[in-house]
Amino acid sequence: MTKLLECINLCKSFGKKQILKNVSFTINEGDILAFIGPNGSGKTTTIKLILGLQKIDSGQVLINDLDITKDFEKAISKVGAIVENPDSYMYLTGWQNLRMIANYYNNISDTEISEIVKYVGLESRINDKVNKYSLGMRQRLGIARALLNKPNVLILDEPTNGLDPEGIKDLRNLLKKLAHDGMGILISSHNLAELESFCNKVCIIDNGTIIESSAVDTLKKNEDVIIFKVNDTSKMDISDAFAVTKTSFKIKANKEKVANIVKELVQKNIDIYEIRQEEITLEEAFLKKTRGLK
Repeated sequence: MTKLLECINLCKSFGKKQILKNVSFTINEGDILAFIGPNGSGKTTTIKLILGLQKIDSGQVLINDLDITKDFEKAISKVGAIVENPDSYMYLTGWQNLRMIANYYNNISDTEISEIVKYVGLESRINDKVNKYSLGMRQRLGIARALLNKPNVLILDEPTNGLDPEGIKDLRNLLKKLAHDGMGILISSHNLAELESFCNKVCIIDNGTIIESSAVDTLKKNEDVIIFKVNDTSKMDISDAFAVTKTSFKIKANKEKVANIVKELVQKNIDIYEIRQEEITLEEAFLKKTRGLK
């Protein structure tokens, strides 16, 4: 799978305080990576280093295999970014806003703008003034603006701030569509329940250090707790089982202990229907990894 964005051992200090310590992660084609961490953990600083808004002390940012410190203009030309609520000229129409930004690039035609407008679902309102838009529509206009340079990397910092449920749903569907079409997306947000619904990868940063980088599904598996589903728990005698119902129970166990429990259940003629790791929410996994820090 093609790497689109790679951060390698990024370090950044302000004065004597080190903000980032060897931050590394990768985004491939089609990835939506949730970049999460407590306040002050280094998320925004990392994003600023990627976008060239702050100088890297050491380490590398590679965008489409181009080092931003050596070939910045070419590397950043394939990046779109939105930081919180995108600013627009409120008394201009959506189309006028896009046309004005398009003039900063070479040869972006009205046809190409129209295609982007249709892609983000604003074709019926693009000629209305932006002050008539809902916050969700302004966010889609911001994404349209970020897509004008035909990027394959999109970076979003708190894009769901202030959005109502419908606006969040529209944004989620648009991001899934972009990823399906091959874009790599980095999204930083405190809305973990929402990220869980559409991100496939997660990177947790705490005190400037990456403490977890994995698939969302992998992170959500609570390896310490195993769920058994059986036909009848009344005949079993497992002292450390908990959350026991007539047909299920949970237990903290490693592989060896699971094997022994299976033997015990079989010996007592208890049918086993399912054995699986407990799955927790992204928020629960995050708090577990960060020791409950906020």
